[in-house]
Amino acid sequence: QVQLVESGGGLVQAGGSLRLSCAASGRTFSRYAMGWFRQAPGKEREFVATINWSGGSTYYADSVKGRFTTSRDNAKNTVHLQMNSLKPEDTAVYYCAAYGRSWMVVADEVDYWGQGTQVTVSS
Repeated sequence: QVQLVESGGGLVQAGGSLRLSCAASGRTFSRYAMGWFRQAPGKEREFVATINWSGGSTYYADSVKGRFTTSRDNAKNTVHLQMNSLKPEDTAVYYCAAYGRSWMVVADEVDYWGQGTQVTVSS
């Protein structure tokens, strides 16, 4: 069992930056690939970024590539999402996710979800 708790969301102006963090419980953190998804009002939850077990490989949605960076610290059981050059269309609830079968998954394949943190980007 893995419990995930996100932090760092908030309100920011377009062009600004935010850093989301996700703290995981349990001693098996390094066995899970980690990722970020987001869900805007009236829309389906969508993939944002993923990072593999060691942190050596990452992959991003085209909509955030070049602006967002994810990283993990297995010694501290944490994963981060640095978001730069934020746009109003980035407004959503952001969810931390953990998954064991692959480091590239869709939402239905996620094993554990965090509770979500709101990110609002004003124009």
